[in-house]
Amino acid sequence: MKIVLSNQQIALTVKRLAHQVLENHLQLKDTVIIGIQPRGVFLSDKVVDELKLIASPASIQYGKLDITFYRDDVRTELHVANKTDIPFSIENKNVVIVDDVLWTGRTIRSALDALLDFGRPKKVELCVLIDRRFSREFPIQADYVGRAIDTIVSQKVKVYWQQRDNKECVELV
Repeated sequence: MKIVLSNQQIALTVKRLAHQVLENHLQLKDTVIIGIQPRGVFLSDKVVDELKLIASPASIQYGKLDITFYRDDVRTELHVANKTDIPFSIENKNVVIVDDVLWTGRTIRSALDALLDFGRPKKVELCVLIDRRFSREFPIQADYVGRAIDTIVSQKVKVYWQQRDNKECVELV
């Protein structure tokens, strides 16, 4: 086991990611943040909380997206759906999708399919805490990356969040 990000490094990374999003979307005009259920929401909650400290909280549109039934592996495994909460239109908006780990790209591909049910965005960007660079099955790259790491297929990236796991760090197992 190797610590990829400590609690303090996660806090700094979240600040950096929030600042990068704001830098590219000043005043967050026509920009929405969408966290992917379940694990991406822990990161998106933190990014949105940070954005509220550096931008007008009223300008932040934040939603949560469940992709369970858009996944291509839902037929082979039993999945429990999470809640989708997008109380606004994404039509012609800049959408920043947030997830914890980008690995094969399948989750993001599913999220793109699911997003179309809520309108046609002007642009979609991806914000991730960890980018496992060399394992893509789809041509998907993140626009905002906390940490890019090189892994082999047998390794697992475990992201622990205080609210769920009583510790906050990223480990490579």
